[in-house]
Amino acid sequence: MKSEGQITDSMFYIMTALTRPRHGYAIMSLIEETTQGRIAIGPASMYTIIKKLLKQEWIYLQDGSDSRRKVYELTKQGKVVLKDEMNVRKLMVQLAEEGLGGMDNE
Repeated sequence: MKSEGQITDSMFYIMTALTRPRHGYAIMSLIEETTQGRIAIGPASMYTIIKKLLKQEWIYLQDGSDSRRKVYELTKQGKVVLKDEMNVRKLMVQLAEEGLGGMDNE
């Protein structure tokens, strides 16, 4: 069972992109560029996730955003959730690195 702080991979990527204010296209572009094309989140998925993140109050829509380019950013609560999730993912990477460390000799 997931706790409130655990998030999906797509949520993680979007929240990571929103550590700085960004609009939808910039979020998708940053994720795709940063992952060298390995991860691409389409508009329908992204805006579904954005609605969930807004409802959770993990992101907010900046005031003054025009209707064409809505700019989003993490809330304080969203930053806490992202940091917690980042720490869990670091532990999992560490576990994988330790487990695969012996494979170099095989």
